[in-house]
Amino acid sequence: MITHLEKQNTEEELLTILHPHVRTWFHQKFKTFAIPQRFGVMQIHSRNNILISSPTGSGKTLTAFLAILNELIDSADKGILQDKIYCVYVSPLKALNADIEHNLLEPLKEIGAIAGKEFGIRVAVRTGDTTAQEKTKQLKRPPHILITTPESLAIILASIKFSDHLQNTQWCIIDEIHAMAENKRGVHLSLSLERLQRMSPAMTRVGLSATVAPLDDVAQFLVGANRDCKVVDVQFLKQLDLKVISPVPDLINTTHGELHHAMYSLIDKLVQEHKTTLIFTNTRSATERVVHYLKEKFPKHYNDINIGAHHGSLSKDHRTELEGNLRQGKLKCVVCSTSLELGIDIGYIDLVLLLGSPKSVARALQRIGRSGHQLHATTKGRIIVMDRDDLVECSVLLKSAMEKKIDRIHIPTNCLDVLVQHIHGLALEEKIHIDDLYALVKQSYCYKDISRKDFMEIVEYLAGKFISLEDRHVYAKIWYDETTGMIGRKGKMSRVIHMSNIGTIPDQSGVIVKEGEKKIGMVDEGFLERLKPRDIFVLGGNTYRFKFSRGMVAQVDRCYETPPTVPSWVSEMLPLSFDLAMDIGKFRRLMTEKLEAKKSKEEILEFIRSYLYVDENATNAVYEYFKEQYDYVGEIPSDQRILIEHTEDEDGRKYIVFHTLFGRRVNDCLSRAVAFAIARMQHKDVEMGISDNGFYLVSHGKLQPMQALKALKPAELNKVMGLALDQTEVLRRRFRHCANRALMILRSYMGHTKRVGRQQVSSMILMNAVKRISPDFCILREARREVLEDLMDIENTTLVLNLIAQGKMKIAEVHTKIPSPFAFDLVLQGHLDIMKIEDKVEFLRRMHQNVLAKIGLGKK
Repeated sequence: MITHLEKQNTEEELLTILHPHVRTWFHQKFKTFAIPQRFGVMQIHSRNNILISSPTGSGKTLTAFLAILNELIDSADKGILQDKIYCVYVSPLKALNADIEHNLLEPLKEIGAIAGKEFGIRVAVRTGDTTAQEKTKQLKRPPHILITTPESLAIILASIKFSDHLQNTQWCIIDEIHAMAENKRGVHLSLSLERLQRMSPAMTRVGLSATVAPLDDVAQFLVGANRDCKVVDVQFLKQLDLKVISPVPDLINTTHGELHHAMYSLIDKLVQEHKTTLIFTNTRSATERVVHYLKEKFPKHYNDINIGAHHGSLSKDHRTELEGNLRQGKLKCVVCSTSLELGIDIGYIDLVLLLGSPKSVARALQRIGRSGHQLHATTKGRIIVMDRDDLVECSVLLKSAMEKKIDRIHIPTNCLDVLVQHIHGLALEEKIHIDDLYALVKQSYCYKDISRKDFMEIVEYLAGKFISLEDRHVYAKIWYDETTGMIGRKGKMSRVIHMSNIGTIPDQSGVIVKEGEKKIGMVDEGFLERLKPRDIFVLGGNTYRFKFSRGMVAQVDRCYETPPTVPSWVSEMLPLSFDLAMDIGKFRRLMTEKLEAKKSKEEILEFIRSYLYVDENATNAVYEYFKEQYDYVGEIPSDQRILIEHTEDEDGRKYIVFHTLFGRRVNDCLSRAVAFAIARMQHKDVEMGISDNGFYLVSHGKLQPMQALKALKPAELNKVMGLALDQTEVLRRRFRHCANRALMILRSYMGHTKRVGRQQVSSMILMNAVKRISPDFCILREARREVLEDLMDIENTTLVLNLIAQGKMKIAEVHTKIPSPFAFDLVLQGHLDIMKIEDKVEFLRRMHQNVLAKIGLGKK
């Protein structure tokens, strides 16, 4: 049962449970207990499972550890502290682990100084970077508090000797739980927690999270099925000072030079007005670009000493040095992509700038929450927008943030590849009955609904039932006695294979692009999996048509005078959340109602001012954007209306644009389903392009898009998408990832590491082999599930189709000679990708003038 706590403990109640030395230390360090501590410390002391959701810098970490440190010090003082692990702390980042170790050793040292003695409480970090010498030391004298990652915890659980130290662990703390719950690392962790709980039945689980929703689901993810959990929800504890700002009054009738200069002048002005500024971009390339331009344009303000870039492609040493300089106040400004979103201690930041939309309310609040790291400081953030779509998106996002509407995260369920690793791990630990194993798996929130059939298929695969897989060097890893129902480990190398291949993060590598035998360049794998045969993209300034891939080589043909269908940045961009997309759609609908009612400009401006948190420039820009769209086609797509627009670009290339503002994950699924329906019903192949705001189709013949969309039945979407995904790059790549996790393709064996290219070739052969066993083989089925549920969003796509079937989502069809304002970016993204940046703004401005001319408001 999930219980939301509403009553805080008093200071007196909390002080009474603290050991005298801890109480003295607390009074010396803090004036009073923070709100999360007033809710959480007593609950952890009372051994209740608890999820604490509060902003960065609000005292979450101390809330989790205060009661634990208190009990350890009390035991040490009484001479009853044992040589065992009392608390396991798990976080997604190694850097965060180093922070926590420092933040625990410092208080222990200070409390020891107050007591006049050392308590001997040991804290240690165990990750993939831990040396063999340090591991041996931990085995001989285990730490009382073990700090680790999800992957290392799973390895420890399967370790013959070290796992003994985990018997009767008292507490397990999961930090940044929101960052793990929405991916397979979290699924993996959920089963590790069940295995740890089996060894420690009385273990208390503590979850720490920044802004996240829905809290009840995350709480259930933390504790597993049918267990109680208290929830502390103080997500909006701090005062918010948030604004959406534009560098220029007119985002469309401004030259690139003016826009570029205004943006960097605005960034410089804001940075100079504050002590330390953190700037978030949405891509790594943009991070480097912003640092370069600031140094180049304002050499008196920025140099190699006071500004730096931070992202995942940089070396660990560089990132660690930069974090240290930031913590010590040596840096004026740091620019990053997503690498500083999580709670690494980076000292005092008094302003966060977001360049462009972060695509979700939760992510915006997590990023902006890095400012005002102290408890009572105001969180100060500014979102800088560079186009009208971004302006509307960020304005609605800001409204949702101010009104405490958080978009929901997606927690993956029934991941069969991850299940393989844990069944294998449990078989390594001991002989276990199949019913006990099934019951343990179903205790995990992520597997509470797994069917016995799916579970048994994984057991049979691991036990070597599918003999033909041995031809592909996939051998049995456990034995299963159907008579007794017992399972156990099989093979001398089984433990080594498990230890060296465990984990959920796939190996990634660059893909070589070739035209015949000629090497053109490289693209990343995330980009390749988005490609379909005949897709056109830019590389090295030239356009190429994708043909096929083998291993880590993509074959292409050069093409001329054809705009790309896939923008070069597609694999880097964050997808717009479905909840935020629907909120933007609602605002569009309200604006449509005002325009249809022929409200005056002043009345509509007043509505925008009252509905959104924007300034006068932004208010007017939003009005003009919607007015132009409405005057041009008489239709505005919204959360209750899909607009299908037949149009063409300047070269006469014909497009069918689906204005479906549901986010890229839904549009990826919906566009493939529509294209599949057209291929089956109208016998035509189409080119596609997708974005958060919709998708387009291009074909040489005449298409009937309305017929194709209405032909899609919600109940049959899974089947349609299964057929649409067959033979696609995305399914091939994801099958390799799943086969890796399912120990079908071993990344490491007998001291040798298999390169990603060899893994991919092996996976393509293996994929054909499992299809011969069954087109619905468990790991192939998991690859489809991952694509449809985790990468795409088939659940909300089905919701959209249901709304269409029920008549709650209207569909309108229009024909335009020039793309409507809402279609600009989508239709022209290929054109814009091959232009110089200064030409892009001029091109959009010309298209805008053409639209105005059509509605009689400007010169053509």
